[in-house]
Amino acid sequence: MRFRSIAIVMSVFMFSGIVGCDKISDMMKPKKKEVVETPVSAPVVKGTVIAKVNNLPLTLEDLNQEVDAENTMVNRDRPEDKITTRDQKIKYLKERLVRRVLLFQEAKNRGLERKEEILQALEKTKQDLLVVELVRQEAEKVEVTSAEIEEYYNTYQSQLKDPEERRIREIGVPSEQEAKEILIQLLQGADFANTARDKSKTASAKDSGDLGYLKPDVKAASFNAVAFSNSLEKGQISNIFKNSDGLYYIVKVEDIRGGAQKTLTEMWEDIKRGLTFLKQERKIEDLISKLSRDAKIEIYEGEVK
Repeated sequence: MRFRSIAIVMSVFMFSGIVGCDKISDMMKPKKKEVVETPVSAPVVKGTVIAKVNNLPLTLEDLNQEVDAENTMVNRDRPEDKITTRDQKIKYLKERLVRRVLLFQEAKNRGLERKEEILQALEKTKQDLLVVELVRQEAEKVEVTSAEIEEYYNTYQSQLKDPEERRIREIGVPSEQEAKEILIQLLQGADFANTARDKSKTASAKDSGDLGYLKPDVKAASFNAVAFSNSLEKGQISNIFKNSDGLYYIVKVEDIRGGAQKTLTEMWEDIKRGLTFLKQERKIEDLISKLSRDAKIEIYEGEVK
């Protein structure tokens, strides 16, 4: 990972300014002040210089990186706000980069970089950047083999399916006896939708008991256990069961969709990404454990208020 987004700041800290001093050769005979310049080596510039602010170069690469970062923050609903043209880039250079460097240089001239809180913040930022780079280097060493991907797929194959959804109709009534009478009518050929509209006491009665397509996690456990039972197929009617709301239910599976098994080829990249993340996480945790064993760590819990 490269941290070019802070290149302007770092280059200013490293290369800004020319040290000078006033020299008066004869106090009895005042002369015009002479500025003695201390030679400094020219900053090493990597990239195409597109501007200079008090001799501090700004590069095309700096600009493009900032523009890319700016564009990623633009709301997707407002693509017209993105910076895409040469003129827009030049405007961004003048109104953002140049202005920021001017203010930064003035802050240095005022000695603000020597303030204690600034130094602490810079040290914290340095720590964060170094940690990110270390983690990146460690993560790059992780590899996931084809054998590991295939083993994962074979182990969890039954769980690697498209989510199954079922279109359910329901009838819910207060008493078990009433539910039994309705079930008999249904088994004798009564229309489920009409019966639900006429006799169900649930909110779905106005829709003839139609709940639409459901996933197993949207209803109570007792309801799911029946409606999504493997023994209850498309077009079938369930037995009576009591739900958590106290009503006695009968449900019908109108349709089933989804639930198809995904192939290894379809899942390959997803599995690889998942295993890579897990192995990277484990590698970092192992590194932290090793460092912790070798380090002297003192924690004063009593001082935590």
